[in-house]
Amino acid sequence: MSNFSQIINQDKLVLVDFFAEWCGPCKMMSPILKQVKDALGDKVSIIKIDIDKNQPLATKYQVIGVPTLILYKAGKQVWRQSGAVQKNELVSIINNFG
Repeated sequence: MSNFSQIINQDKLVLVDFFAEWCGPCKMMSPILKQVKDALGDKVSIIKIDIDKNQPLATKYQVIGVPTLILYKAGKQVWRQSGAVQKNELVSIINNFG
């Protein structure tokens, strides 16, 4: 995924969801991320990275557990958390940086 750095270096906020197909909490995050996107629209880009298909990327960003959510602003990591996060909490975090 060579354009990953291009994506996270956008002017707008980018939320990256590092996940795995076999991960239960990751499956719970999919509808939550959709709700966050519906609530915030163009304020944030949300991308999903399958760690099993993108192991070098997961290693580079030190993703140990899944799901790991990382929020970038202009290429800089501004927030990171491992584990599932509820919609309202995520919206609030994104709004704090937006």
